[in-house]
Amino acid sequence: MANFLNLYTPQAVLPALAASFDMQAAGAGLAVTAPLIAVALVAPFAGAISDRIGRRVLIVGALFLLVVPTLLIATSPTMHILLLWRFLQGVLLPFIFAVCVAYIGDEIPGPAGIRAASLYSAGTIFGGFGGRFVAGLVAEWAGWRMGFVAVAGLTLAAAVFVAITLKPERNFRPVTGGLGGTLRAYGAHLRNRRLLATCAIGFGMLFSNVAVYSFVNFYLAAPPFSLSPAQLGGVFVVYLLGVFTTAMAARVAIRIGRIQTLALALGLAGCGMMLTLLPRTAWVIAGLAGLSGGLLVVQALCIGVIPVLVSGARSSAVGLYVTTYYVGGALGGFLPAFVWQSHGWPGVVALVCTVFVAMLGLAVWQWPRKDAPAPVA
Repeated sequence: MANFLNLYTPQAVLPALAASFDMQAAGAGLAVTAPLIAVALVAPFAGAISDRIGRRVLIVGALFLLVVPTLLIATSPTMHILLLWRFLQGVLLPFIFAVCVAYIGDEIPGPAGIRAASLYSAGTIFGGFGGRFVAGLVAEWAGWRMGFVAVAGLTLAAAVFVAITLKPERNFRPVTGGLGGTLRAYGAHLRNRRLLATCAIGFGMLFSNVAVYSFVNFYLAAPPFSLSPAQLGGVFVVYLLGVFTTAMAARVAIRIGRIQTLALALGLAGCGMMLTLLPRTAWVIAGLAGLSGGLLVVQALCIGVIPVLVSGARSSAVGLYVTTYYVGGALGGFLPAFVWQSHGWPGVVALVCTVFVAMLGLAVWQWPRKDAPAPVA
């Protein structure tokens, strides 16, 4: 929750950031892109470090350190300084996200792992909603800078809670062999076509998510909607629908399989995108609810399938997934800006729906029908 609380905070206040620093949509979108680039660069190293020294110490340490750049964002005199602090946030985030997924894979195998991954995904959904909602709400009354201060306070509270409650790992087995062992593990991951397909699906998921929730704010801030920052932050309440759909998806995936569940989820997300084209606020919000309800299931399915695809060095496998996942997010906060400027919101919808089709094709091609772990070497 704390990870995603920080990751997407600027999305609710992008129009305010653009106005504050006198920038266009593409420039303001870099506030979303900067930490995603950092995560993509750092995730493989975070995974490798975790595979050698453990899980809990990295998760707790990164959470406390994350408070510092979050507070410093509120003091940024220029957009360049703000992007620096956002980048530093992104450096820390893989030590939370990637390591938590590996922790689940180590400690909770089998069907229980699918349920645990769904619960973890629910936490990320609450965080994704919370950062946007709090930032938008506070920005309405005290400006966007105080929005980041509020998020920093919530992050500190979360860090204290995790430090108290997270149990030390019991089933962790460190990767040995020094740098050579780490490189061999990554070499095996890069030869695992099913893992690479999952990485590509994750790429598409975050690309689509960031694209939609970044540029829908410009769509809704303009006529005929003309929503305020607080109203834009309130729109993100639809994100919470993903909590229920991911919990349901765990049971559905156990019963009918991951691929079929993915098809249902992407179908729901695609229908939601179509609804956002209707020029009424209620329909756009309903469409975003459908998008969130379907798209966030994809993340839970990907997290749950990775331990099935590899039998060792899971944190580095997750690190590889997280790298491609956040590369997708980084591009999702930037590339659709050009589609937005040339074709408006309908162009963004068409782009995202095309990505959905590609994601489903990859899963049908490469995902296993049964949960039999594949060796990594």
